Amino acid sequence: MDVMPLLLLVAGSAAVAAAARRTPAPAPLLLVAVGLAVSYIPGVPSYTLDPHVVLPLLLPPLLYTSASDSSYLDLRAQLRPVALLSVGYVLFATVVVGWAAYVIVPGLPLPAALVLGAVVAPPDAVAATAVARRVGLPSRITTILQGESLLNDATAITAYKVALGAAVGEGATWAGGIGEFALAAVGGVGIGLVLMAPLHWLRTHLTEPLLQNTLSLLIPFVAYGVAEQSHASGVLAVVVVALYLGHRAWEVDFATRLQEEAVWKMVAFVLESAVFALIGLQLPIVLQRLGEYEGVSAAWYAAAVFLVVVVARFVWVYPATFLPRLLPARIRAREENPTWRGAMVTSWAGMRGVVSLAIAFAIPSTMADGPRNLILFLTFTTVIATLVVQGVTLPPLIRLLRFPGRDRQAETLAEANAQAQASRAAEARLDELLADERNALPPPLVDRLRTVLERRRNAVWERLGQVNPVTGESVDDTYRRLSREMISAEREVFVRLRDHRHIDDEMLRALLRRLDLEEAAAFREAG
Repeated sequence: MDVMPLLLLVAGSAAVAAAARRTPAPAPLLLVAVGLAVSYIPGVPSYTLDPHVVLPLLLPPLLYTSASDSSYLDLRAQLRPVALLSVGYVLFATVVVGWAAYVIVPGLPLPAALVLGAVVAPPDAVAATAVARRVGLPSRITTILQGESLLNDATAITAYKVALGAAVGEGATWAGGIGEFALAAVGGVGIGLVLMAPLHWLRTHLTEPLLQNTLSLLIPFVAYGVAEQSHASGVLAVVVVALYLGHRAWEVDFATRLQEEAVWKMVAFVLESAVFALIGLQLPIVLQRLGEYEGVSAAWYAAAVFLVVVVARFVWVYPATFLPRLLPARIRAREENPTWRGAMVTSWAGMRGVVSLAIAFAIPSTMADGPRNLILFLTFTTVIATLVVQGVTLPPLIRLLRFPGRDRQAETLAEANAQAQASRAAEARLDELLADERNALPPPLVDRLRTVLERRRNAVWERLGQVNPVTGESVDDTYRRLSREMISAEREVFVRLRDHRHIDDEMLRALLRRLDLEEAAAFREAG
């Protein structure tokens, strides 16, 4: 196996994603654009997007990291709009886009058109999260978009299987499709519920951080694989497990949490970068397979399908946002009052991504070559068009709509209040422990414990303090900088002692690890 193309893909996409952080362009868009350009450079390897790799190997960890970073409580509070988008909208888009393609493209069978509708129906989890993170959307809209993108793949894949069965002559029926969807949804959620408690028990009872992190990396693949083997939704199983584990992550050992956070940030960065680069690299493969649908007619079909995809989302989102407010009063009492601006952003934030392309590439050869190749082409153009058009215009649209910004001072006050309550509890617990003679400590160490507690309590309030007129730093920034300078001085001494053979490398690593933990604590303590 030649590993050089894989290394080039990972290294190149990571470099582009890192460069994107220095530009106003969102990383997904820059990665797709570079992938499109690189795909025609002579000598560049051919990167065929293999659905047998993307769905079982790339999708689970991407879903897991996105779901574990989401709030279970926020998603539960927004369950109705999330369900209307992740289930209702996907089915609506499948039918509307499929029927439009059937009418627009001469000779395209209706079942094949519905396959196209199912393929392009789900907005992408990675794209939605990346854009929401970059532009700073209000928390309610971010929660709805993240929740939709986490759950809609299960609906789309089931709809795709039903439409594909009809397209290849396997006699699929609506009743069978509803049954398959129910099995996939209930089975996926059920398997997630069954797995989440044992997996959490393992995470909290393994004493070795390396084993705990190894388990963490395996969890999304275990949940996905068990569910798929049972003909249930692997997507839902992963999301359920990830939401539960993320909600109870505080019960895991602190060393595991620190390592796990670093590991998953790296995994997510590499996979997200490679996924969007792969999308752009598919252009030559898609054009080679276009076949009989070429030229101006193909461009017209692509533009028409893109417009239908965009309009269909508006047609669904606005009624789904405001009509339920006319129903039971308890809905109005329980949920925030939606605004037309929020509905506008939700409608426009419908970028498609790698899952759509992977499903399109998975269409079997038993479907006629003409419709199969056209579906692949229209999927690719829809993904590119939504990423470029909607991805580029979404940030300025949000700025134009003038959403109220986050109240940083109110958030800091809430954090300070929470820290004050926690500090009082910690101080009471310390007094209780020190009353027991088995916990006797020298006075300097007791004072050190109280000083650390006091520092943590005051750190949040200090963010509201004045800025140093000489350096322009807040008290918080100055504390962090001085802590790093002190630790850096200690680190240089340890290295010099190692170089002069006064200590060995094993002792150096132990001393440096202690400093690293202290530096991390100082950084977090200072906010």
